[in-house]
Amino acid sequence: QVQLQESGPGLVKPSQTLSLTCSVSGGSIRTIPYYWSWIRQPPGKGQEWMGAISWSGSTYYNPSLKSRTSISRDTSKNQFTLQLNSVTPEDTAVYYCARGRSYGVGFSNFVDRGQGTQVTVSS
Repeated sequence: QVQLQESGPGLVKPSQTLSLTCSVSGGSIRTIPYYWSWIRQPPGKGQEWMGAISWSGSTYYNPSLKSRTSISRDTSKNQFTLQLNSVTPEDTAVYYCARGRSYGVGFSNFVDRGQGTQVTVSS
């Protein structure tokens, strides 16, 4: 049973960088053919796929967020991370990490998902 757990600060100031880590247990992030995604859901809005990193380390981003987003991994710790630069209050959301056999804008058929972590952008 693969489990994912998000961690990071719950409050970020505007213009700063949001950094979150997803710790994975019960399976390796290098296992073919999985993609490891970051998703968010702002209050009162639908889910938004932000980006993903593959088993081989290739990265893929939502075009609407690509200029501000970076996803990386630490295979020795079996973790992958999200960095979102220049945040604004519109980036306030519950952020999730997830595992799937595919990825992309509109994709929602994830095999496993973390419980989510609330991030609020406010001064």
